[in-house]
Amino acid sequence: MDPCPYVRIVVGSLGLKFTCAGDVAPLSSAAYCKIKLKNYPTQFAEISYVVHGDQNQINEQVQACFNLKKSEFDKVVDTSNMLKIEVYSGRKSKPVCGFGSGSGKLLGAVTVGLDSEAVEGGGGNRGCLVVRNGWVGIGDRSSKSMLNLHLSIRVERDPRFVFEFDGEPECSPQVFQVNGNVRQAVFTSKFSFRSNRDQNLRSDSSLSESNNSKSWLRSIQKDKEKLVKERKGWSITIHDLSGSPVAMASMVTPFVPSHGTDSVSSSNPGAWLILRPGHSTWKPWGRLEAWRESKHKDSLGYRFELLPDATVSGLDPVTLANSTLSFKTGGKFTIDMSNGASPMSTPNGSFGSGSGSSSDFEFGSWAHLMYQGFVMSTSVGGAGRGGKPEVEVGIQHVTCTEDAAAFVALAAAMDLCVDACQPFSRKLRPELRHDGE
Repeated sequence: MDPCPYVRIVVGSLGLKFTCAGDVAPLSSAAYCKIKLKNYPTQFAEISYVVHGDQNQINEQVQACFNLKKSEFDKVVDTSNMLKIEVYSGRKSKPVCGFGSGSGKLLGAVTVGLDSEAVEGGGGNRGCLVVRNGWVGIGDRSSKSMLNLHLSIRVERDPRFVFEFDGEPECSPQVFQVNGNVRQAVFTSKFSFRSNRDQNLRSDSSLSESNNSKSWLRSIQKDKEKLVKERKGWSITIHDLSGSPVAMASMVTPFVPSHGTDSVSSSNPGAWLILRPGHSTWKPWGRLEAWRESKHKDSLGYRFELLPDATVSGLDPVTLANSTLSFKTGGKFTIDMSNGASPMSTPNGSFGSGSGSSSDFEFGSWAHLMYQGFVMSTSVGGAGRGGKPEVEVGIQHVTCTEDAAAFVALAAAMDLCVDACQPFSRKLRPELRHDGE
């Protein structure tokens, strides 16, 4: 099936300078900007000032990116929706799931119109059109000193494969590839977990030695409470339509409450391994950790690391995603390696259009040999909402069935992290409970 058409609006190369009677004056304080597109979450980015107008001081990295379906982008163009960049003095603290502090004085703003030429394939632009690149004056034009903003804005095609779970991951649903109204089954999934029954059975002889039935019942109750104070052994295996396993997500570090609390903490997160088939065995591909944020109780923190091939020495894991999303309402988990950027978060705690993810990998790392630009995203349902993950994967990152399956397994694990991080005083749905819980 053909991939779905998507469009990216990419903003980068931001810099500031003051000009006064033809000379360049230094900016006296830090600055940041709000990057706005109507009906989409506002994004934030820090801006450095350029001393003596030196072009080499401009940060060439991507500072913001809006990801739209082709139909959504067409609507933006048809309604003459403009991209607006507002520049403020001071620093903007990093928000977590929509909560941030600090707001400086508005220094100026610029609006930029968008063009559909790039996504229509005309003009020999190979799917990428630079809308604006260079310096533009902002603020009070009658002032003796003029504030100038350097920016680069481009629109580019970004086709993606889209996969949808036909149910909650713990219910072992089918997974469909989707393009518009067309759905085609491509994977099946199987959720399972190890039983603790064998570890907790008591022999008849030990029971007969109890002289106090009430004491025995209290002992059993304590053992049961201790048993459900950890969530472990969950796994979900992805199979192709022939029944062959092509990816797996396996919980390798139990989700347990931190001392004196009812929640999983960042100091002791639970973890999954994302595995791909190797030579008659499973090979670790990535590691996903998750926890509840202590300062913002409505936040689910997560970190995803890409693991190097065990046969290659001298390489360390690379973090591709490290952010938060709303525990109650969910959000989007995203991996986007656009130019190695690590921008400030959006109000949804994310880099991208409400993605709920930011990357902090080192630009030029070995991971860039494998992944560039938009990699993947998946929807994550909030606590108790029972989401059906929708997974988007950039077509350049899918060369075989196992590639797509690994991202599908990662999406399932991320969705299950919401359940694994539920307060331990709450009872999980039957599909997620071991026998006796």
